[in-house]
Amino acid sequence: MYASHFGLREAPFGITPDTSYFFSSPRSQEALNTLLVAARNGEGFIKITGEVGTGKTLLCRKFMAMLDEHFVTAYIPNPYLEPRTLMLALADELELPLAKDVDQHQLLKAITQRLVDLARQDKRVVLCLDEAQAIPVESLEALRLLTNLETEKRKLLQIVLFGQPELNENLELNSIRQLAQRITFSYHLGPLSKDELDYYVAHRLRVAGFTGARLFSRSAIARLYAATRGVPRLVNILSHKAMMVAYGQGKQEIAGAHVVAAARDTLGPQPKAWWPWAAGAGAGALVAAGLMWVVLK
Repeated sequence: MYASHFGLREAPFGITPDTSYFFSSPRSQEALNTLLVAARNGEGFIKITGEVGTGKTLLCRKFMAMLDEHFVTAYIPNPYLEPRTLMLALADELELPLAKDVDQHQLLKAITQRLVDLARQDKRVVLCLDEAQAIPVESLEALRLLTNLETEKRKLLQIVLFGQPELNENLELNSIRQLAQRITFSYHLGPLSKDELDYYVAHRLRVAGFTGARLFSRSAIARLYAATRGVPRLVNILSHKAMMVAYGQGKQEIAGAHVVAAARDTLGPQPKAWWPWAAGAGAGALVAAGLMWVVLK
C-alpha cells in the first residue's frame, strides 16, 4: 500500500501482536521484568491486567519468547472453557497423546505425570491464559488445584493470567479466595503518556524501515494522544489510517489534519474544540485515500 511511498519495508501499525514491534516503555518493561522474575522464582500464580488495547497479548508473547530452554510454555488464547475442556486444551499444549474417550481421572493423571516428567528434566512449565477475565469460576478453581502439584522446592505448574480489569472483580469472589491469595506477583498495564506515544510511533516506524528524521509532525502526535489517550491499539489504528490519508494526498509527512480525518472515520464525531482549524477534514479524505490506493494498485 503506502510502504514504498514513505520509505518503509512494511506497514508499521498492524494490530496483530508482532513481538518485533514490542516497545519497551517504562510500564511495559516493568511488566515484562515482573513476569520474568516471577517465572524464574517458580511462583504459582502471576496476574497482568490492563484495559482493552493496552498490549497484554503482545506482552504475553514477548514474555514467552524470552524464556529460555529451561521453560516449557503453554498458551491458551481463549480460556472461556469449562474445566474439562480447559484441561484438554492444556494437555494438547503439553503434547500429550490422549484417547478420545479419556475420562477425567485419566486426563488429570496424564497431565500430572507429564508435569512430573518435565520437572525431572529440570524444566519449568508456564501456562499463559489470555483474556483471563472470561474464565468461568469453576475453571479457575480447577487451575488452582493443578498448582497444588509441587516438588519439595517449587511448583510443577506456573500460571500467568492476562486479563481486563474485570479479572480483579472475579478474583474477589468468596468461592475462589484461595486462588486470589496465591497470586504473588501482579502488574497493571496503563496507557502511554504523550511523550511515550511519540517514542512509540517513532519506534514502530524504525522497525518498519523508516530512516528519516520525523514522519509524524508534532501536531499529529498531539492529535493522536488527544484521540487515543495513549491506548496502543487505537494509536496503531489511527496512525495507519492517517498514513493512508497522507498517501492519498501525496504528502510526505503526517500532519494533524490527517489524524483528525482518521479519528473521525474511526471514533465518530469529536468535540469541535478538538480540531477547530480542520473542519473540512473527515472520513471523506480517508475514503478518497483508499480509492486512490485502489487505482494506483
